[in-house]
Amino acid sequence: MEGQIWFLPRSLQLSSFQAYKLRVTHLYQLKQHSILVSVGEDEEGINPLVKVWNLEKRDGGNPLCTRIFPAIPGNKPTVVSCLTVHENLNFMAIGFADGSVVLTKGDITRDRHSKTQILHEGSYPVTGLAFRQSGKTTHLFVVTTENIQSYMLSVKDYPHLELDTHGCGLRCSSLSDPSQDLQFIVAGNECVYLYQPDERGPCFAFEGQKLIVHWYRGYLVIVSKDRKTSPKSEFAGNEAQNSDKQVLNVYDLCNKFIAYSSIFDDIVDVLAEWGSLYVLTRDGKIHVLQEKDTQTKLEARKSMLFRKNLFEMAINLAKSHHLDSDGLSEIFRQYGDHLYNKGNHDGAIQQYIRTIGKLEPSYVIRKFLDAQRIHNLTAYLQTLHLQSLANADHTTLLLNCYTKLKDSSKLEEFIKTSESEVRFDVETAIKVLRQAGYYSHAVYLAEKHAHHEWYLKIQLEDIKNYQEALRYIGKLPFDQAESNMKRYGKILMHHVPNETTELLKILCTDYQPAGDNEGPGMLEGKKANSEEFIPVFANNSRELKAFLEHMTEVQADSPQGVYDTLLELRLQNWAHEQDEQIKEKLHSEALTLLKSGRFKTVFDKALVLCQMHNFKDGVLYLYEQGKLFQQIMHYHMQNEQYKKVIEVCELYGDQEACLWEQALGYFARKEEDCKEYIAAVLKHIENKNLMPPLLVVQTLAHNSTATLSVIKDYLVNKLQKQSRQIEQDEQRIEKYREETTRIRQEIEELKASPKIFQKTKCSICTSALELPSVHFLCGHSFHQHCFESYSESDSECPTCMPENRKVMDMIRAQEQKRDLHDQFQHQV
Repeated sequence: MEGQIWFLPRSLQLSSFQAYKLRVTHLYQLKQHSILVSVGEDEEGINPLVKVWNLEKRDGGNPLCTRIFPAIPGNKPTVVSCLTVHENLNFMAIGFADGSVVLTKGDITRDRHSKTQILHEGSYPVTGLAFRQSGKTTHLFVVTTENIQSYMLSVKDYPHLELDTHGCGLRCSSLSDPSQDLQFIVAGNECVYLYQPDERGPCFAFEGQKLIVHWYRGYLVIVSKDRKTSPKSEFAGNEAQNSDKQVLNVYDLCNKFIAYSSIFDDIVDVLAEWGSLYVLTRDGKIHVLQEKDTQTKLEARKSMLFRKNLFEMAINLAKSHHLDSDGLSEIFRQYGDHLYNKGNHDGAIQQYIRTIGKLEPSYVIRKFLDAQRIHNLTAYLQTLHLQSLANADHTTLLLNCYTKLKDSSKLEEFIKTSESEVRFDVETAIKVLRQAGYYSHAVYLAEKHAHHEWYLKIQLEDIKNYQEALRYIGKLPFDQAESNMKRYGKILMHHVPNETTELLKILCTDYQPAGDNEGPGMLEGKKANSEEFIPVFANNSRELKAFLEHMTEVQADSPQGVYDTLLELRLQNWAHEQDEQIKEKLHSEALTLLKSGRFKTVFDKALVLCQMHNFKDGVLYLYEQGKLFQQIMHYHMQNEQYKKVIEVCELYGDQEACLWEQALGYFARKEEDCKEYIAAVLKHIENKNLMPPLLVVQTLAHNSTATLSVIKDYLVNKLQKQSRQIEQDEQRIEKYREETTRIRQEIEELKASPKIFQKTKCSICTSALELPSVHFLCGHSFHQHCFESYSESDSECPTCMPENRKVMDMIRAQEQKRDLHDQFQHQV
């Protein structure tokens, strides 16, 4: 059985092959390659051989041996004490009991591609070797019973550094994984030391004689003699007696606790494979240690640590096992509660800050609402905002904390963050600052984040800086400038009327924000509806008049309300003015405005305004424009302007004849002497025949001063005219009687005697008559072809037909009107 290498697969079915003739002393299995390096002896004496085996290839059923070379430092044979191989297969180091280290560089699986040399010589046995790869730098740690050295293999001549002046026994050194920064672990009887290639790192006071040291998945595995047994001090620490009790401890160095501890009888070795630890004891037994799943370990350890209030250790444990953020947050919360209950509020708030994003903020806030703890609450709320997890209530609370602490510097730092870094509700911040009296801060925030309404509210209602508010509005875009002027225009007009009026003029004509770099003409300015801003001037009539006059000058198509209001203003000024010269000027301005033609669509409104202010010329002008001639005359009648009444009748009587009748009735009702005006009216009535004489007499009968002499001439002329008319009518009647008698005689003759037609010419073409011809009793004769061409009826003479039809139409009309007695009475 000597000289064999045994394989134990996961199925635990043993197999072996003969590697050496005598014995095998050392084995090294690479983790990333199927390469096995062994040291053994084929003959008696100190003549160790190194063999490299390729486990994937076979030679007669056994693994293929790719290389064999003697393990001798120089010319003197010595015992091999330790062996290590680099995972890239380019380095292999062999340590000897005489203190020598042989380094093989190159492909260790082939003789031709590698070079062997003595790297280290000393007087103390080599007890441990380990390669450390960091980037492109390769180091070799060499530990003896009395010192520790580090060689840099990636540099020519292999410079070395002595790290410490004490060493360790065989199998009492190992290399950690990246969780411990690939440090070299050396276990002495008093302490365990960790080394970097250039310095010594931390040490751990693990007492007891160390027999075996391994590194496994972030754990340090140490086999040491039980303290109850007597220590052995021989060089080979693994040569223990069968009766020895040994302790196996598994340490978690990151979290500083013992993960496992147990006592075994005489441990031969500890192996790590298939995700478990295997403990081989000299009695031929293998014990397997399986790591519990992460959650189970964490729960058990956390529970134990919490009971002992070892929260820091619990946190480190959770982090090393990559516990999720929810689990970590719960540890931080419990740690914070613990510190809070102990009265360590500063420490507690630091732990609560670490729960942000997982723990409901109200849980923490409620604990720190007392005035004595306001600085702790402030720190928590600041972090909440930095992580963009704060709501409006949190912003309000934080700002109130700043104001209570009167910490202006922190307050400014909070609000003066860049716009991309704002982590709070700006509007809420403005409200809180305003309420606390920090107006300048609130204004800064409102202007920076374009909260125009809040900026103007604070400037106008709190700071009362009206000029600044007006300047700010002038910088806003058109829509916002317009809406804010509608909202705050009255306040601004009250305090800064001139400046406000100027801004409104610009806003309603050609508005461009102040400071706009586009330059004049680059952008077409927008215009507001000037009529909508009239209420702004409620108590500023002078500014209103200037504004309206400006609008009518520069914008002829201004809304109708502008002209209406301007007219009303001018009429008011005219009515209340005492200075005659100024009054005359205002009169002219008002009348000019009326004559501008802008009031055709609002005629009634303009008329009411003129009547309200007793603006006579305006009223008459509007009456004339509206063809209200009767109203003009009535206006003069009310003012007893008799000549004006006659003038109105003369001017407009042809368009409205009833004016003369109304004038006669007006003068007839006057008790004073109006004979002159009555005579003028009667003369016109007579010339135009506007009224029956009886109605004239009845009208004048109401006037006690109007005697018969007033209408004598009128009546005489009227009677004479009627007499002449009667004579003419009688003559016409006599003429009609004679004509009727003559026609009747003709009819009788036609009935009693024949009619001789002596016409020689056609009545249509005036040519000589030729047969065939057509003759009528009226005496007209026609060629037959002429008659047929021009006649509309075979029984009527074409020449007499128009006159006959007129007569017939008159007869029919008289017959239709024969029964219309009411109409006859009305005409009479």
